[in-house]
Amino acid sequence: MKYSFNFQDASQIFVGAFALAVPISFSEEAWRLGETLPLLNLVMLFFLSLIFLTLYTFESVFERNIAHRKFVFVLRIIVAYLITALVVILVLLCINKFPLLSDPFVAIKRVIIISMPASMGAIVVDSFDKE
Repeated sequence: MKYSFNFQDASQIFVGAFALAVPISFSEEAWRLGETLPLLNLVMLFFLSLIFLTLYTFESVFERNIAHRKFVFVLRIIVAYLITALVVILVLLCINKFPLLSDPFVAIKRVIIISMPASMGAIVVDSFDKE
């Protein structure tokens, strides 16, 4: 039983996030949602992402055993979402759909929208190597 978060964990999250971020980032629907989705819906989507990450990490990665590993549990959720967001940003930058300077709110909205399913892929791939 390990009590840390290492490079292998981060790389698994990166690969899982990339697997879902790429096809969704190329979707015009995702770009338009970034322009039209109301703030309340965006906040709900963000919290749904965190809830899913938390539940899946608790059940599948840590197998309900976090009593002495609460810090690593919380760290894994935060890092998984941050790595996912970074992957989404990189993909959107590559396809010129991350208007951070011209329309930062749309850029952030696109990241949150695409990070929701991409974070699921990230944590599922991370769970292949159980704690």
